[in-house]
Amino acid sequence: MDTLTIIRAGYKPIQPTITPAGESVTYEEILPDHRLRPYIYCYWQLKTKAPLQAPFTYRVVADGCIDVFFELDRPEASFVMGFCKRYTEFELDNAFNYVGVRFLPTMFPQLFSVDASSLSNRTEDLGAVIPSMARFVADRFAPDLPTPAVWQRLDDYFLQHLADIDFNQDPRLYGAIATIMQKSGVLNLEKDIDSGISPRQLRRLFEYYIGDTAKTFSKVVRFQNILRAKPSTQNLRENKLFYDAGYYDQAHFIKEFKSLYGVTPSRAFGR
Repeated sequence: MDTLTIIRAGYKPIQPTITPAGESVTYEEILPDHRLRPYIYCYWQLKTKAPLQAPFTYRVVADGCIDVFFELDRPEASFVMGFCKRYTEFELDNAFNYVGVRFLPTMFPQLFSVDASSLSNRTEDLGAVIPSMARFVADRFAPDLPTPAVWQRLDDYFLQHLADIDFNQDPRLYGAIATIMQKSGVLNLEKDIDSGISPRQLRRLFEYYIGDTAKTFSKVVRFQNILRAKPSTQNLRENKLFYDAGYYDQAHFIKEFKSLYGVTPSRAFGR
């Protein structure tokens, strides 16, 4: 399989469905142009249909990706959120309309030559990281822009940018990532990954292109695979699925899940 399709084929990062505000807040994911899909998992929009009675707390779970996002009402303020090894909560106003770009793992550093580890576990002003993209967002987006035009302008920008990129298809890095994904993050890194380079070199590649170590990335992949499986609380308890997912015991599973998601598995799956 070509390097550019390894991650897209093997990884589908999940964010929780919006529930706390009922139907007043919506979250939608939109596919980019097919030529961008090896690099960008989706565009997304998080918005209120009407002003809420109180500020809104939005939780982002660990997904292994880097996101760029901005509010259509204030496009002059744009941000980039790096790889995070735990959940993150954002305190939003009672009315908002956020647009975002979710890059597949390794792709943001590939496209913009930015060390992913410099963004890990934080949100930075996009203008301080990629000034040209921040200017594009500020100049080309506005509150009254029709939604289809939002996606089209993002497509046009990234397609034009992609034309000038010399993609580094390092088989040592992508071979290791493919192994982690094929094994759903449940593996012995020293035994199962034969990259042909030293652990220190592999660590440097992961930190630059992913934002953290292969071990941490594997934990996120394992967690995301559990989310995708959508197990019931009863199955988790009776069938001991946490053993199959590589956890030592139930307490280990609950602790790590809560760190990555923000709540316990019973609250997350709720059935």
